[in-house]
Parts: sequence; structure tokens; C-alpha cells
Amino acid sequence: MKSQLHPKSHRIVVLAEGSFGVLESKTATVLVRYLAENVVAIIDSTRAGRDVSEVIGIGEGIPVVRDLGEAMRFQPTMLAIGIAPPGGELPRAWRAVLGEAIAAGLHVMSGLHRFLSEDAAFAALAARHNVVLWDARKPPANLPVATCKAAEVESTVVLTVGSDCRVGKMLSGIEITNAARARGLNAEFCPTGQNGIMVWGWGIAIDAVISDFTAGAAEQIVLEGAKNHEVLLVEGQGSLVHPGYSGVTLSLLHGSMPDAMIFCHQPSRTTVARYTVPLPSLSEMIAQYEMMAAPIKPAKVIGLALNCFDLSEADARDAIATAEAETGLPATDVVRFGAEKLVDAILAVHPAKSEQDSQD
Repeated sequence: MKSQLHPKSHRIVVLAEGSFGVLESKTATVLVRYLAENVVAIIDSTRAGRDVSEVIGIGEGIPVVRDLGEAMRFQPTMLAIGIAPPGGELPRAWRAVLGEAIAAGLHVMSGLHRFLSEDAAFAALAARHNVVLWDARKPPANLPVATCKAAEVESTVVLTVGSDCRVGKMLSGIEITNAARARGLNAEFCPTGQNGIMVWGWGIAIDAVISDFTAGAAEQIVLEGAKNHEVLLVEGQGSLVHPGYSGVTLSLLHGSMPDAMIFCHQPSRTTVARYTVPLPSLSEMIAQYEMMAAPIKPAKVIGLALNCFDLSEADARDAIATAEAETGLPATDVVRFGAEKLVDAILAVHPAKSEQDSQD
């Protein structure tokens, strides 16, 4: 669950050859957003010579370079795979770059489904050069079936849920965690996907776990986080209305047994991405999550995190006001306007849980 390498202790070059962009290389973008002090360069020959901020709007001062040779001028100690392509396969043309990086003594951080540490050629080369191949998506062995132990923790557990994939469940969890820490709360982000793990340095990638054990994996994440923290922000995945990923969504809901939920949504979406499935109203989707949680452990949605990246500031404020009027819940765009409203909502739940525990 804990990584062999913590990315915050390394100088990272990110490989995103031919793919660097907000939508094309989500992993690279996430690393730049949250590990900007560690990322020393992005490799993409098609955008070489530009500043990262010119491409994705953040990361000012980080260069985009032509190849690994040019990147080595910035003295990296780690190479990160900056994309998560369909099927999780390593692009064949990238094998030579990885071999070159390992031979140069760079540790490698990957979120691919195909594990580099199980590739015989890479493993042998890494052993020869004393290099760690960290597969962030590789789950720990011997995960249990869920046993409802997450209900016993003293920490307040908050799960980010959502209307669809890629609406900001990870980003919202991190932003709320950081805002809660700034307010003096002993909060921890609990990653369940490879990008969150690569940023935070620990967690379990739920989508790589055998289905019988996904709720058990969520339970283990909560038990680990609760050892040293009073508030846990558990990263959600998928959506209850997503035809492909609803199973992992339900596993996280039942395995983590949250005290409350933050609902994440992109206001401009009307259908599930890549499908023709229409999205229900916000109120309907919130009711669905609360209904599915109730038999295992009742939990309410206490706030909304809206992803308004494709809206103007005025339209974003209108979308937030509309969501608040419809649901009666506090809403914000955590990137544009901060996560303070959602921290306030958690604080309103947190003392109530402590009081309930003392009565029990």
C-alpha cells in the first residue's frame, strides 16, 4: 500500500511523447499540478521548446524537451509515465526510452495496467542498475473480502462520488484535504487510483483489484488512513450510472463506509462520457448514492464539487448557484473558488460523529 519510492523526494521527468495536453495526458497534468516543485521537464518532441504553462495553463517554468537526453540536463532521478492509454499498455515506441532511463539510473514510476516490474527485460535491467520500477497500479497481495471494519474507525470518513468519470473526484479530494489541513484538521487523502497514488505516495488502485476484493481494498485504505488521521477524504471512482464502472463505484461506497459524501459533477455534461446514457438530475443522482449507502451504513451528500473548467467565470458562478438552489447543499469549484465551503460542511459532520461515538 505504501510505495517503495515517494515522488516528493525525487526530481521527476515525465514522458508524454506526442501526447502532452490537459486531456491527452491526465497523469502528466496531475503531476505538474501537485508536484510542480519536483517535475523538472516533460518529454514531448511535438511541443519541445515550449513552457509547460503554455500547453496546460499551469507549471510555469517547467520546460517541454525533445527527448531523454535533453531532459538529463535537469538531473532527474525518476522518470514517470505521463499517460494512461486505453487498455493500460505501454506504447511500443516508448520501450527504448524506458530502457535508456533505467540504464541512466532513473527510477521509474508507472500507472499502467501492464506492470513494468513483471516485464523480464525491464526487471533484469533495473536489477543491474539498482533501479526501482514502481507500478502504482499494482495491488497488494492477499486483500480480504470486506468485513465492515471501516465502520469502527474513529476518523470521519468522507467519500468523493460523482455523476461520471473524470469529473474531479481525485482533484476535489486532494484540494479539500489541503484546505482542511490549512484549517488545522489532521486530514488525509486516501487514493484509489493510479494518479492519486503517484501524487500522494500510497493507496490501492481499485481498478486493478479482482472484483471480489474491491470493497475489501477500500476497507483497507480506510483502516490505514485512520491510524494517524482524524478526517479521511477517500477518492471515489466511476459513477453509479456509468455502464462500465458502476461496480467499482459501489465497491468503494460499501467498502469505505463513509460518514458523508461530496458529490462531483461537470455542469456542462448531459450524458455519460462516451455513452448515450443521459445523466439524471443532481437531486436524483444524490438520492441514488444515499439510497445505495443506507442498507450498509447511512450517509448523506453534504456538498458539491463542480468541475467548471470549460465555463467562463460568470457561467461557473451561475452553475454553482443553480446547483445550490436545486439541492440545498453548498457547492463550489475547488480549483477556481477554493474548497472552504466543503471543509465547513465536513466540520459540521465531524463533531456530530465524535458525539455519536461517545454516546455509543
